Amino acid sequence: MENYKELVAAAISAREMAYIPYSGFGVGAALLTKSGKIYKGCNIENATLTPTNCAERTAFFKAVSDGETEFQCIAIVGGRKGEPVSEPCPPCGVCRQVMMEFCDPATFQIILGKGPEQWDVYTLKDLLPLGFSRKNMEEKHD
Repeated sequence: MENYKELVAAAISAREMAYIPYSGFGVGAALLTKSGKIYKGCNIENATLTPTNCAERTAFFKAVSDGETEFQCIAIVGGRKGEPVSEPCPPCGVCRQVMMEFCDPATFQIILGKGPEQWDVYTLKDLLPLGFSRKNMEEKHD
């Protein structure tokens, strides 16, 4: 995607929907499919913490539940409730592993928004250099 501005803006708007009564830290994600559709996700907290779901996984699970399994990139933003996005918010390890399930680590791009007009772009391989994938599950026959 040549222009990341629209995707970062979608992630910022997704962050507004975050359910964050415990941490006060909202995250928004906007996932672009290879077919050109954008799926937004926000983090959703739970009092027992373990069932909490990250914005990135929310976006992926929404897309997969609609039949989408091929993705180009994802924009992610985060920050304290009521404060503007100003620092990058990288995905957690679990979210990186979910990305590894569906994305080519060499080409899938992760856009970390630092504001509406600023971002850094990484590949999944940059953020998860030795990721475990379906290739690791394939039987080896000699």
